[in-house]
Amino acid sequence: MKVLKFRDLKEEDYLRLDFRGSLDAQTSWEGELGSFVRTLEQYSGEWMPDVVEGKRRRKYSPSSFWKALKEARDGNSTSLGFYRTKWPAVDMTLWLWHPPRPLELEITIEVKPLSVFTGAERCLQFVEMVRDWALSYPVSYASAHSVADDQLSGAPDFGRDTQTTIRDGFDKIYEVCWLNVFGPKLVEAVGRERVLSTPAWRVEELPNGAVLVVTWPTAADFASDEARLAQARAHAHLRPDLDFDTVLRTLRERSATLAPVEPRFHPDVAPLLSRVVDSVAIHERQRKISELNVWRPPEPEEWLPANAALPSDVADPERARAHYRYLAEHLVALLHTKVPSVFKATPESLTDVDYQFWHEEFPRVFEREKIDALAIPAMGAYLGEVLVRHLGGEWIPRQKLEEAQVRVGDRVWLPFARAWRSMRTCQSLLDFSLTQLYRVAERHRS
Repeated sequence: MKVLKFRDLKEEDYLRLDFRGSLDAQTSWEGELGSFVRTLEQYSGEWMPDVVEGKRRRKYSPSSFWKALKEARDGNSTSLGFYRTKWPAVDMTLWLWHPPRPLELEITIEVKPLSVFTGAERCLQFVEMVRDWALSYPVSYASAHSVADDQLSGAPDFGRDTQTTIRDGFDKIYEVCWLNVFGPKLVEAVGRERVLSTPAWRVEELPNGAVLVVTWPTAADFASDEARLAQARAHAHLRPDLDFDTVLRTLRERSATLAPVEPRFHPDVAPLLSRVVDSVAIHERQRKISELNVWRPPEPEEWLPANAALPSDVADPERARAHYRYLAEHLVALLHTKVPSVFKATPESLTDVDYQFWHEEFPRVFEREKIDALAIPAMGAYLGEVLVRHLGGEWIPRQKLEEAQVRVGDRVWLPFARAWRSMRTCQSLLDFSLTQLYRVAERHRS
């Protein structure tokens, strides 16, 4: 049963709920978790998980949930995953903590894309779901918000070291999200009257002393100026030590950082740069697009006019060409698991190779001696083979690899020299990509 995995999908913003509540040691698991199941099924709607996974994956149903729960316990914890096989994508985890740890329930829900929560009715259902869980499982703090904006806010550390964060948790109002549940202890610390008078779309005191605060009717438009004004008013109200104008300016800056930027990449490397952008954290993506829109790779210098080509100086040119093919196979062996397209030796596979080396930070991570001795010869031979197969190129073998050439039209290209230059640093993999050299050679082949 194949499920939609977040890491396999286009990287885009999504809604995340973090909820951690306490359990009643005097109540059975069925009694305690029955509310979890009923509430999830009642309010999730179009993003309801259809797969539950404990020790093994099952189609979701109430009975399969209980089966998975019984088999998933591991020591003092139990964890279940919930997913969907159809869009929208869901990555949801239920953790249960057992003695000797305090009895707790932890729920994390991620729903992609964030646009699922554009409509007010869908958002209201989500709010009601969290409200019901907060009634059943008392929390110290719970929140739901855009992941991209959450990352920009500095959550969950908010400038603290990790150990302090683990020790203190959300012990004061560091941030106000779209949806917040402030537990009784936090409410008393801020002042119950102050919390209940928060200027927000919905403020509700729960019977167990927690307070639900929702800043705006819909989650997806959190970055609109109206939603930011509401968020700033709530935050400055709950934290009177903060200046409203400063809070609002910071939120508007975050909105500007996340505002969509149209890619206008250099055409020779646009496919490669699109892959680079997709790998950047969501909150940094638009800034990266702006940066790459103005960046231009240097023109390739690894070529000579055909009439200035170095003549072959090897005794057996065909044997040398076979050796180049052999070296190219080394690249296939190195990358085939992570880059299946490398088998095809196409212009597109060059982009996949460029990206993979950049993504792995290959020049930084691996030993320079092995890179120069193994990776660069394989990389250069592979580039040369693509020039031969797709542009009608012809190898002109040389005893020194860096002098080996491929004649294409009225130029000869130096693929091993290009590979050496590309593999100097992580940035040089973009500055001197195999992709760009191929595209320039393609334009000059006639």
